Amino acid sequence: MLSDVSLFAAFLVGLLGGVHCVGMCGGIVTALSMGLPRSRTGTSARWRYLLAYNLARISSYSVAGALFGGVGWVAANWSGLHQVQLLLQLVAAVFMVVLGLYLAGWWRGLVQLERVGGLVWTRLEPLGRRFLPVHTPGQAFFLGLVWGWLPCGLVYSVLIWSISTADPLYGAALLLSFGLGTLPNLLAMGLVAERLSARVRDPRVRQLAGLLVMGFGVFSLYQLTR
Repeated sequence: MLSDVSLFAAFLVGLLGGVHCVGMCGGIVTALSMGLPRSRTGTSARWRYLLAYNLARISSYSVAGALFGGVGWVAANWSGLHQVQLLLQLVAAVFMVVLGLYLAGWWRGLVQLERVGGLVWTRLEPLGRRFLPVHTPGQAFFLGLVWGWLPCGLVYSVLIWSISTADPLYGAALLLSFGLGTLPNLLAMGLVAERLSARVRDPRVRQLAGLLVMGFGVFSLYQLTR
């Protein structure tokens, strides 16, 4: 069962993963913000559009978390073996360590996972173009729903984590917590792009984030071996 600690850990992964989010999605956020009509570029108007983009993105994460949690439920319950869920938890813990290496820039293996996701994105990306240029918060929201499926090794790692919950509701909650963790960085990116980008691209910040995420993975592995 998913604990409050797991939800908080997922939130921190999203927050610490901001070093990756800004690199992966920062350009998109900046382009969308700068592409707003001049009559909608005031601070209050920009907030409405940024919130619409990002809340829709997080909604897509939650749907994906529910789907993957459902996959874990099928695997754990149809097999009738408790060991299956333990195996899923082991895989999730290992992926947390891998994710930490990825965030720190010490190993780029998750790029291969992003390339696999790119096959899905090639089919979804044309759908997103239908909402461009963005003139209303409603358009921004629907564009954000598509954007939530952008290939991202960080998101994919948390989705693998959600499989280990073996529960659609908890899987959705895990991805919701992760998505909320990514929110501060991407909202800030839409408002103060240049300053934030320079700060989070600092290799020391990336390495610290990677080490902390690896720590979550190692702790999870320790709990499984007790």
